[in-house]
Amino acid sequence: MQTLTREELKAMIDHGDDVLLVNVLDPAAFAQAHIPDSHNVPVADKGFDERIRALGANEDSRIVLYCSNFDCNASHAAAKRLEQAGFNDLYRYAGGIEDWMDAGYPVEGEAIATNDEAAGA
Repeated sequence: MQTLTREELKAMIDHGDDVLLVNVLDPAAFAQAHIPDSHNVPVADKGFDERIRALGANEDSRIVLYCSNFDCNASHAAAKRLEQAGFNDLYRYAGGIEDWMDAGYPVEGEAIATNDEAAGA
């Protein structure tokens, strides 16, 4: 598992790299805010690695996992589970959605729509 900075992840996305971006938080957190084109597969789910495979991933797929922030360990736990399941091209975006939002990068979710409405957008 390798750790990515937000700039490295943004470059991957901007270059159109073949990567499966996975938010490993619960569905409510994902609904609030997530990086565009990411999938929600909570690490707490019993069939976590099977759900990753159901998204079309295999052991050689490049997978980027993220959670909420630098203090959150969910993406680390998810990477460990996938390593144990045989996946070998894993990346962890340790800053998570909070770091992504702090940079002003694009985000989707209910919290964003609420903020836009409050700002009069």
